Amino acid sequence: SYPRPPALEPVPQRVTVRLGGEVIADSRRALRVLETHHAPTYYLPPEDVTAILIPASGQSFCEWKGTARYFDVVSGSTTARCGAWSYDEPTGQFTPIAGYLAFYPGLMEECRVGDYCVLPQPGGFYGGWGTPNLDWGPKGASGTEYL
Repeated sequence: SYPRPPALEPVPQRVTVRLGGEVIADSRRALRVLETHHAPTYYLPPEDVTAILIPASGQSFCEWKGTARYFDVVSGSTTARCGAWSYDEPTGQFTPIAGYLAFYPGLMEECRVGDYCVLPQPGGFYGGWGTPNLDWGPKGASGTEYL
């Protein structure tokens, strides 16, 4: 029942990301985007991220948020290639996520929203964070490309 166009809202729970055996992001100021046929995508303020972020090649375009750039995420001896992305100049109602970072949960060791451990959204492109409290049939799995 997520809207189209998507909605942006604050996250009341603590959001954490773990990579390389370390917590690399810990925020109580995250924002999430709710979009049709997607698990929510969580965006964390850069001040709440301790991982080393190395700009990666490539970019993508979202009809709602604009152009995203990607980062390799480094923690200790572990590197998640293109494991995070950000919008420098998001469009419209998404300007509050400017510079915030989103992480692909399937490339991290663990992502949590409050007490819930995140399940990655299926497929290799979308970065939604599935939690057991959601009733969702997300885009990204085989056969869902055109939902």
